[in-house]
Amino acid sequence: MTQLFINNLSSGGLITNYYCSSKCKHCLYACSPKWDKEYISTELTSKIFKKIKKLNCHSIHIGGGEPFLDTGSLFKVLKIVDNENINIQYIETNSSWLKNESESIDILKTLKKLNVNTLLISISPFHNEHIPFYKVKELIKLCNKASINIFPWIQDFYKDISYFDENKTHTLDEYKKQYGENYIKNIPSRYWIHFGGRANELYKNIYDKKDINHILNTDLRCLELSDVSHFHIDLSGNYIPGLCSGFSINFNDIGDYLDINKYPFINNLYTGGIKSFLNIAKEKYGFIPEKKYLSKCDLCLDIRKFMVLKKGVNSIELQPFEFYKNL
Repeated sequence: MTQLFINNLSSGGLITNYYCSSKCKHCLYACSPKWDKEYISTELTSKIFKKIKKLNCHSIHIGGGEPFLDTGSLFKVLKIVDNENINIQYIETNSSWLKNESESIDILKTLKKLNVNTLLISISPFHNEHIPFYKVKELIKLCNKASINIFPWIQDFYKDISYFDENKTHTLDEYKKQYGENYIKNIPSRYWIHFGGRANELYKNIYDKKDINHILNTDLRCLELSDVSHFHIDLSGNYIPGLCSGFSINFNDIGDYLDINKYPFINNLYTGGIKSFLNIAKEKYGFIPEKKYLSKCDLCLDIRKFMVLKKGVNSIELQPFEFYKNL
């Protein structure tokens, strides 16, 4: 079996918390208000940054969950980032934390002092189900006032959302009623969505599925696990390989070949692909697959949900447990 070896990191993000004010239907990490209100510790933050620097990464973004739900802890993290001389590309936010102008400006000015120059502000129908649009518009205005750059993700939805009452939230059904039955189906053609996590759960019921035999016969090794162009490490020190949410590698173990005994599932997928992983699931855990799936990632997630939620598999590779619970 070929062992996964991650010896160099390009660019990635720190997931400070999974707790979120939203439960977006496209969320890759299945964040929601139901998660524990935990935030990454300063001690672990320091260890993670020292590790990624050794692997040649000197630039990160910060996301969640919603990082601004605990600004005190966020500021502590940013001080460590500054001390480690790591560049912050941006901090992701859904704008839900916005309060009065004075308090919000103070927060933005503190960010500026900590060398944060850009906020990625989420703009989408998925977020508008939970966040009134006036908060987004107000945060954009205050960022301009505080000389903070904005990275609108994405601007293309601004006009769509503006049609509705900005002081209220609006369901996806309201969007379909206004813009057509295929509105949600067409969103991925307008901006990039990775079909993992909750996005997979949504779109597997919208797009046509493929026969499982077609997926198994065309699948090769899951080389996506080795992608380091947009990696993430979370508040528990879990390195998430590729964008495969729900898989985890202890951040201390990257930089070397992954032990086959410690990481049998990930190494198996990396070597033999979904067909090999499915065989393990069938033979060892009694998994019975559906006849059709959206993709190999859909099948993989179905296997992992079965293992964790139905069979009680407690593996360091299948973390965090709450990810599966909150899909």
